[in-house]
Amino acid sequence: MSEAVKEKYIEAVKAINRASGTPLGVTDTTIDILKFLVPEEYLDLIIAFSKRKSQTMEQIKESSGMSEEEILKNVEFLAKKGLIMNQPSRSGLMVFRLMPFINVGVFEYTFMNKLEYNDSEKEIAMLFQKLRDEGQSRLFANYDYVINNILPNIRPIDRTVPFTENRETGNEIEITINEEIEAPVEKILPSQNVREIINKFDEIAVGHCYCRHYKDLLGEPCTQTDLRENCFTFGKSARYTTEQGFARMISKEEALDILEKSETDGLVHKAYHPNMDFKREEDSICNCCADCCGQWSGITVNLSNYVSQVNQEICVGCGTCVEKCPTGSLELNDEGKSQKVGERCIGCGVCAAFCPENAISLVENERAVRLAAPRPA
Repeated sequence: MSEAVKEKYIEAVKAINRASGTPLGVTDTTIDILKFLVPEEYLDLIIAFSKRKSQTMEQIKESSGMSEEEILKNVEFLAKKGLIMNQPSRSGLMVFRLMPFINVGVFEYTFMNKLEYNDSEKEIAMLFQKLRDEGQSRLFANYDYVINNILPNIRPIDRTVPFTENRETGNEIEITINEEIEAPVEKILPSQNVREIINKFDEIAVGHCYCRHYKDLLGEPCTQTDLRENCFTFGKSARYTTEQGFARMISKEEALDILEKSETDGLVHKAYHPNMDFKREEDSICNCCADCCGQWSGITVNLSNYVSQVNQEICVGCGTCVEKCPTGSLELNDEGKSQKVGERCIGCGVCAAFCPENAISLVENERAVRLAAPRPA
């Protein structure tokens, strides 16, 4: 690769890193991922988004110097790579938006398709694994600095939508209001029932879980669930994912059936909002397992409305909640009773949903939960 071409890939990676999501920096691996997905001829359009990640056709014509025909040809290719969102706004104006590598963009859409388990899919999975390993190495090499200086300033990526019913008894999970906690300045959306979220959308698409697909390609299949097709997108995002072949449109009834199966396996509901703006309607919901979700292997920030609370007078110490908790925030104490430890509880309610004694409730507590992979011993 000539220096001129390499410089174009570097500029394109910089533009992608500015497109919200999780910025990854310019590294040999991010360049290799872009090279794997995008030939040189499409880089100019990506670079045209360097100063503005969302543009109308007229704005792109000005920033890229391309004709409308050239732009549409480029957009068609890049949209199928998960790099360009090409859906009209609510007013009907077509707005093109550059997508990031991760949260939510190239990684998610690359592995949302039905897999063929071919060499190409395995190669891109290995590149993303290399990217993840490099990020984790940087985290552990600078752990104290990251925890004390970087993690506190990261915006929440998603929000947890809790279980509302105990799977063993069918009883509603008790939710109490902690009046001692001051209301936060930034309120999140009031909808805390995942079924209500699904029911309010007419356009619902389902794609495969990208994290579990990614792990499948690495030869590390999920140990918690056999489900794969259970990532939902809504509205504009549903139209985009189906048009590009990442997902398929489904009815509310099928979505609710998939949701029920996800809850049977104890998967955590995570809602995503456009540009991580929690005042806007959800555009997708993931149903996450404890062993494949990429957020557990690095650093992340989750917006939560609740925290678990154990009634130790009822708890019999069966350990079900400890086993089911996706973040390791519960343990059995010296008396053999369950207790919450640390600040890793994301209020998902999985522990409460599977407690056979109804000994766990949720306490209202809006907050950002800042998680980091534990430093190796």
